[in-house]
Amino acid sequence: MARISLTPRPSLLFRVTQWYSRRVYGKVLDPARALAHNPRVLWTDLRFEQSVAKWKTLDADLKALAVMASAASIGCSWCMDFGHWESRRHGMDARKLQNVPMWRDSDVYAPLERDVMEYAEAMTANPPRVEDELAKRLLAALGEAAFVELTAIVAVENLRSRMNTALGLTSQGFKDNCEVPAPPRSTAP
Repeated sequence: MARISLTPRPSLLFRVTQWYSRRVYGKVLDPARALAHNPRVLWTDLRFEQSVAKWKTLDADLKALAVMASAASIGCSWCMDFGHWESRRHGMDARKLQNVPMWRDSDVYAPLERDVMEYAEAMTANPPRVEDELAKRLLAALGEAAFVELTAIVAVENLRSRMNTALGLTSQGFKDNCEVPAPPRSTAP
């Protein structure tokens, strides 16, 4: 149960946010409802998320795995729910998304994906426990620009997950609506 009302006082900014959210996501996102109690925080968050969405150096699937590994470490059910839906909507393998909380025991991940999730967990620990050897492997595999983006997106997800968890936000039902059927397999030789 949310620790703050999800029915903020109406404002022009929140009405525009509601319209956009319904258009893009099919419903109003609970974090927007919570942040709308402070319009300056909501406005800053919206602008910040628009900027983050423009980061394109890091592979999208690696980014999704890093975000979800961080959210799973923190225990943000809202972030896991939304992240699963959003990643499936962009065509990511459902098995990889479902196995994020137990990625160490799963055989669906490539070595680079495992390093990315280990890095996200290490960064999310309090205090962070990033080992030099792991950072060195990621830097060699990704390059400097993508490594910086990976580090930044994990930090961003820590902000999101910790804020949503502290506000008491829980799953909003996105995952229940995200099962995208696999494309038909070609039978051509």
